[in-house]
Amino acid sequence: MLHISYTDYEAMRAHGEETYPHECCGVLLGKSTEDGNHVHQIVRAGNTRTDSAHNRYNIAPIELVKIQRQARGLGLDIVGFYHSHPDHPAQWSPTDFAEAHWFGCSYIITAIAQGKAAITNSFLLSGTGEEDKTFVDQAVEIDVASTTPKGQA
Repeated sequence: MLHISYTDYEAMRAHGEETYPHECCGVLLGKSTEDGNHVHQIVRAGNTRTDSAHNRYNIAPIELVKIQRQARGLGLDIVGFYHSHPDHPAQWSPTDFAEAHWFGCSYIITAIAQGKAAITNSFLLSGTGEEDKTFVDQAVEIDVASTTPKGQA
């Protein structure tokens, strides 16, 4: 299960609306426990795809390293990633699958329909390596009691 505050959940969805008709992307910082990934903070990232930003995303390695250091400094880990699908379902694509390499991480996708956030789904990347990796549908628990921003970047 993915555990996330209402504030962070809505911030991810708003990010997708802001970047429409291009894909947005970002990183989920938190902790992984026996009952799932717990998001403590989201970090917006820039989509460096210039050839097809409407249906692809890429986080620059240097930005990802910076975010990973930020997480470490907060005593957190990278527990997942998020991106949007403008005018496309909130389902992973073959490209999303091919480019997913962080095992145990949650991959959140929000469908943005005509500029408005619609369905948001989460998928857990499971397996031990590239040869047996798979996306597993992941339930999302939104903590509505958490309405105070947690220092979004």
